[in-house]
Amino acid sequence: MLKVSNIVTGYNSSLAVLGGVSFDVKEGEIVAILGSNGAGKSTTLRTVAGLMRPWEGSVVFSGEDISGVPAHEVVRKGLSLVPEGRLLFGKLTVHENLTMGAFTRKDRAEIQDSLDMVYTLFPRVKERMHQKANTLSGGEQQMVAIARGLMSKPRLLILDEPSLGLAPKLVKEVFAFVKEINRKGISVLIVEQNVKETLLLSDRAFIIQDGKTTFDGRSEELMDDDNVRKAYLGM
Repeated sequence: MLKVSNIVTGYNSSLAVLGGVSFDVKEGEIVAILGSNGAGKSTTLRTVAGLMRPWEGSVVFSGEDISGVPAHEVVRKGLSLVPEGRLLFGKLTVHENLTMGAFTRKDRAEIQDSLDMVYTLFPRVKERMHQKANTLSGGEQQMVAIARGLMSKPRLLILDEPSLGLAPKLVKEVFAFVKEINRKGISVLIVEQNVKETLLLSDRAFIIQDGKTTFDGRSEELMDDDNVRKAYLGM
């Protein structure tokens, strides 16, 4: 479904943040990207989602090279990013935030089907549908952010630190939602600092260190590898 090959990019022409990141996501998988702060994980996601252009390398989605394709066109192709920090429209209601997530779609009946789906998946979001987003708790805002990402009807959902700042009980809820989303046939690419929970959730994982992919494998293999656990996962 997604093949990222040796991408190099950064935030100005003289400083590369990524120096050769490669990984792939197969249809139906949950794939994790792990690594320390500053390793380049979020930059990788932003490049895949079209928010940054790769200087070198390629991003291929469903057989099509989308390297450098604008972000709104990437969304149309079936790839949706839920950014770190949620970035909701605080003065809009929950319902308005969700409809903004469907900005690339025209069929009102299909949009309503998606609304029904996310309200079923997130009952608390439905309860808060008329509240302004900036009045919600952190956990509720994260649910809305994920629900908004689903409103574009993605085939691949990308999550950047979905458990950031949440209490342990809410972290478990978010991970349960991710599992349920995957059961509905949506592939997931996730960046997380919550290493153990993420490896238990995912099928495969890639570790990025200093802007490069250093390890990859089945999640259970990484959990059992003492060298990987000590050097990269802090376990």
